[in-house]
Amino acid sequence: MPHVLIVPGWRNSGPGHWQSLWEARLPHAQRVVQDDWNTPTRSAWVARLAQTIQACDKPVVLVAHSLGCITAAHLPPGVAARVRSALLVAPADPERRGQLANFAPVPHQPLPFRSIVVASDNDPFCPVRLATAYSRAWGSDLVKLVGAGHINVDSGHGDWPLGWGLLQGLLAEVRERWPVAA
Repeated sequence: MPHVLIVPGWRNSGPGHWQSLWEARLPHAQRVVQDDWNTPTRSAWVARLAQTIQACDKPVVLVAHSLGCITAAHLPPGVAARVRSALLVAPADPERRGQLANFAPVPHQPLPFRSIVVASDNDPFCPVRLATAYSRAWGSDLVKLVGAGHINVDSGHGDWPLGWGLLQGLLAEVRERWPVAA
């Protein structure tokens, strides 16, 4: 079974958030815990994600939300090469919020792993045209949702079955391409 890393965004994901619910359901899931959820810095967040990836002994699948997506895009190449796939949900626009400005500019080169960007046409934290540009630049598949907000608890996304299905598809691909001995 691949190792699933839950990569929350700014201010973490609370108990009713789909990331938290999935973490509880997945036996090989681990949350990437940042030292400072409220005043994030790119260097600290990327370093923590990189450290967590390097400690994994199985294929890694990222499940990122918001600023977690941007953190994953900033991974150094040697670490990113250890990732097999990623579900990148509601990526943030760090240039729109002063508290997140040091995550800009967002990398606009292909990611070295399979990825799906999920974006909403009314996300208050990232215009859908920017999320679309991210997905093109990163070489990601794009799933556009209508009226889904920031795809979090506030927009009515608790367990989020559609996202769960996307993740299960990524996990099946990883198990098929990189089988791991039990």
